[in-house]
Formats: sequence, structure tokens, C-alpha cells
Amino acid sequence: MRLLATSLIALACAGTSLGAFAQGAGVKAMNGILTDSKGMTVYTFDKDAANSGKSACNGPCAKLWPPVMPMGTPAAPYSSITREDGSAQLAYEGKPLYLYEKDQKPGDRDGDNFKDVWHVVKQ
Repeated sequence: MRLLATSLIALACAGTSLGAFAQGAGVKAMNGILTDSKGMTVYTFDKDAANSGKSACNGPCAKLWPPVMPMGTPAAPYSSITREDGSAQLAYEGKPLYLYEKDQKPGDRDGDNFKDVWHVVKQ
């Protein structure tokens, strides 16, 4: 009985750490992918250069692929970049993060491999 209780506590703790939000980022790993606070899938764009501090998706592109905004001050491996319009955008390992407008509910991944340049962030 004691072994069962210990195992259950260990499983509960492991589940909590996997689903916890990244410090200051407002994103979390869920089912092996990165999601925002609402459970919506997060993407990267191949045309963004890692660690450039810039997003290549602006104007009409940003309407279809809204940038993920940081919550607070992100801690590594997350960071924040300044977009063309002066707003902040969350980055993971130096790559700006986006949502996809056509994803309708948590768990949707309709933007994955879109035009072979948009990709789900896997954890």
C-alpha cells in the first residue's frame, strides 16, 4: 500500500511539472507540443532567423499567424523580440512564436507544415 501511495504521488508530481507554464512565457508543453495559455498550438516560421531578434511575418502574414505575446519576463530557453510595430513577441530558442488563425480549438494543428515553412514546436 505504501508503494502504491508513493507511486501515485510521483506520478502526480511528474504530471504537474510537464504541464506547468514556462516561467514568464505563458506557454507550456502539452502532449509533446508547445501551446499557449488557452491550449492553442504554437508554431515557428522557417523564414525567421534564430536569434536575429526579428520576425519575418508582419502585416497580412501576422493576421493569419498572430504572434504569441510574452507574459512577464521570459526565462531561457524563451526570450522576447520587438516586432516591426513595436510590440513584444515571445521566442523559443531564438525563433519567434506564432498561433494559426485557422486553428479553432485547443489541440488543432492545421498550420503544421503549412507551405512547408510553418511548424509545430515540439518539446
